[in-house]
Amino acid sequence: MLCGVGMFAILSSTMSKSPVLPLFAKHLGVTDQVLGMVAAASTIVGIVVSLPAGALSDIFGRRAVLLTAMFVFATAPVLYLFVNSAGALVAVRVYHGLSTAIFGPVAMAYVADMTKARRAERMSWYSTATLVGRSVAPILGAALIYISYHSVYIACAVAGFLALACSLALPKAPKPAVAPTRQSMTRQIAEGLVAVGHSRIILITSIVEAMQYLAFGAVETFLPLYAVEQGISKWQIGIILGAQIVTLALTKPLSGRTSDKLGRRPVIAAGLFLNAVALVGLTVYPHFWGFLIGATIFGLAMSVVTASTSALVADVSRAKHYGTSLGVLSSIMDVGHASGPIITGFVLGTLHYAGTYRALAVLMLVAMAVFAFATGGIEREIGATIEADGE
Repeated sequence: MLCGVGMFAILSSTMSKSPVLPLFAKHLGVTDQVLGMVAAASTIVGIVVSLPAGALSDIFGRRAVLLTAMFVFATAPVLYLFVNSAGALVAVRVYHGLSTAIFGPVAMAYVADMTKARRAERMSWYSTATLVGRSVAPILGAALIYISYHSVYIACAVAGFLALACSLALPKAPKPAVAPTRQSMTRQIAEGLVAVGHSRIILITSIVEAMQYLAFGAVETFLPLYAVEQGISKWQIGIILGAQIVTLALTKPLSGRTSDKLGRRPVIAAGLFLNAVALVGLTVYPHFWGFLIGATIFGLAMSVVTASTSALVADVSRAKHYGTSLGVLSSIMDVGHASGPIITGFVLGTLHYAGTYRALAVLMLVAMAVFAFATGGIEREIGATIEADGE
């Protein structure tokens, strides 16, 4: 049932922005610089909301917090039907951003609660369920654009209500023996934040995931416009973006299994290198097949990195702090995701599309080197966490 929640929720969220958001924004007369802000608006919310959402789920239980996110998933798409300006579009994107900001870390903490052995693989299977929705979204959205922009957002609302219906079937958490007070909640959140703040591995891993999503934000927002400039049709753009997500979905369980066998560190480093290859690949042959191959490699690279990051954070976190730790990961990741479209929107004026994606490739190589250097001693930290939970 949790996989069903994730599949429909991410279908709704992704279809609202890929590929419709940049095209809808251009229809409203939005410039590239403002488009970066529009695309980042929902993600910026995650920077502020993900951490407290994860921490509150440690206290009140995952289901209660998830239901809040599902309400937003179901209602936000309806508001797009009334948007007629860039300002209104930003406001709706901010509200819509609450859904994924709450949902992301809490759902992943829910999965972490249920598994320790083969954690990366099992987290990846859940993630694949969400990626089924993410892979269908660009293709379905691109098809519905031919009817109208509003038809896309009506479909988003339907998927959001299906996610809400699935979430109502999740089991209720047992009520705590003692009702939490404001003081006890503050103490527990502070304790979790201190524990996370002292973990170099969690912070470095979160920054790496932020770099991954910075590149992803640049690709999902501006690749459609790059493709249009090269004369590629809207339905072909849907295929390109869909191929990226299908590759991510199909390869992520295998990437997770590889991470469980070989270790998180070498797998994440390899994924960052593959990111650099993919970003350069998008610029080598800027036509349909070149974009399709580059986007497919980028999907594989993203699979390799993200199959290990959440699992690594859970590995080095105390069980009672899963929500807080994954909330920190999600918040820092959202910094990267939000900054991707903003930075890209301004850099495009100087480097244009090809130069911008090559610059991002260099950034991925720098991230790989920093991660490899800074994450020595992972095994010791994981062992200390297992020992502490055992006590």
